[in-house]
Amino acid sequence: MLGDLNKGEIISLLESQVIGRLGCHQDGETYIVPINYVYRNNAIYAHSGPGKKIDMLRADPRVCFQVDQIADIFKWKSVILWGTFKELQGEERQQAMQGIIHRIMPLTYRPSQETSHGIDAGAHQNIIVYKINIKEGTGRFEEHTEL
Repeated sequence: MLGDLNKGEIISLLESQVIGRLGCHQDGETYIVPINYVYRNNAIYAHSGPGKKIDMLRADPRVCFQVDQIADIFKWKSVILWGTFKELQGEERQQAMQGIIHRIMPLTYRPSQETSHGIDAGAHQNIIVYKINIKEGTGRFEEHTEL
């Protein structure tokens, strides 16, 4: 059976996952990358080092974000969101970074030895913390029940 996820099911999926795919677009080029994230208050919170993704997001803040949960080819859930990128500063930046750390670090194998997802320790002061303000979203699922 194929179906639509309701708003509660969409939120539940967003809250249960930590990896999604962020799509951005600039000057005729589309770029999609996996990111670690935290969902809170109708927004996606994430961080990044400087680079192509951040350059593109700054140039055009409109984004698409996708999250899925796949048990097998006939049992899955998927959410697609559209929204806008916003860099965070000050207290909002600090709170978002703390939320990301508290959500993601327990999932690492060596939390005390891990750098921030490929960002070396010397670059931590250059981390860009941002949120995606969600404008709209949709969710689908497939599930087959045995008779």
